[in-house]
Amino acid sequence: MSALISPPAPGGPVGRLLRSRLAAALATPHSVDRYLERFNPMWAAHEVRARVVSVHRETTGTDTAPVATLTLQPTSTWRGHRAGQHVLVGVELPGSAKRLTRAFSISSAASAPGEQITLTIRAHDEGQVSAYLVREAQPGTILHLSQAQGEFTLHESPATPTTNHLLLITGGSGITPAMSMVRTLLRDGYDGHAGRKVTFLHFARSAEDQIFADELAAIAAADNGVDVQLRHGDALFSAFELRRLVPAYRETDTWLCGPAGLVDLVKDAYTDADGTLAPRLRMEFFKPAVARAAQPADGAELAGEVTFTRSGASAPASGTSLLEQAEELGLKPEFGCRMGICFSCTRTKTAGTVRNVLTGEESSLPDEEIRICVTAAAGDCHIDL
Repeated sequence: MSALISPPAPGGPVGRLLRSRLAAALATPHSVDRYLERFNPMWAAHEVRARVVSVHRETTGTDTAPVATLTLQPTSTWRGHRAGQHVLVGVELPGSAKRLTRAFSISSAASAPGEQITLTIRAHDEGQVSAYLVREAQPGTILHLSQAQGEFTLHESPATPTTNHLLLITGGSGITPAMSMVRTLLRDGYDGHAGRKVTFLHFARSAEDQIFADELAAIAAADNGVDVQLRHGDALFSAFELRRLVPAYRETDTWLCGPAGLVDLVKDAYTDADGTLAPRLRMEFFKPAVARAAQPADGAELAGEVTFTRSGASAPASGTSLLEQAEELGLKPEFGCRMGICFSCTRTKTAGTVRNVLTGEESSLPDEEIRICVTAAAGDCHIDL
């Protein structure tokens, strides 16, 4: 029955009530979303979840790193995204009590609140989340999402950009945010008329490894102002070739996304003799930033002990999140998104120093409310848990 009932609209009276302090107080010690999720996983007041609508497993010439495009229907709490942004995806793998979170660029055109999006993911053997999503995800699978993140975005009005030439340089999986940009441009009326042009230069290991091959061929063949340049195998980036394609590339708005080697080469081409990097170059590695463990300074080993005072459990500070350390000790603290956005895991740090693994900011304030899913010990600390 619950599946037939529409979820509460974010701006409606029910949605406002569910997000109110009164609802939060009544739901304590759990969050409102924990109760909504029991009725229907697509109901949410604060968190974002998504149902897999379809899975299209891409055809590439290699079985070692298969690729799949997942079409997702987010909950009504999804605020939409700008072309080029990424999202944190949380999955609970079969047989695991932990939720793993990884970042993936959104490959579909810019979305409005509540609209469907797509993620195009390449599986890697060392990547548990990517391998699961590519090989195991099925229609109906529920994923946990963050809101869209990142400033590597197409910020001009797509149909009437402020410049007549846009340059996209990508490598490997770094193509996904650029595809979101191109799809947004074409959807919103970019047609190459009035002297407008997009140069899309992409590097892949081989033609067989090329993601979006058919769509890129269609774009290249159309009269739309998008010049698609694909380079495969041993073809390396060179400033000489870039100058041939885009003579004034340093004065051209450029988006660069790819592996570190490509990024370094392109940065060199955009750097003046005095070491100044051209301001029109925007960069992002193809693996967007995700929560990282706390790191000690100067290569020293992390020192300190984490004590969960209510349970009496303790362990040496490992640099992983306090939530993970608690779970390793057999504790079962309340959590929601594991991404630092729902505050379900907020606990009181009564003493000690911690580091926010998203921002790197450290704090030694006593009796401080912290989110243990994105906080790690930076020395001795006591947590009321």
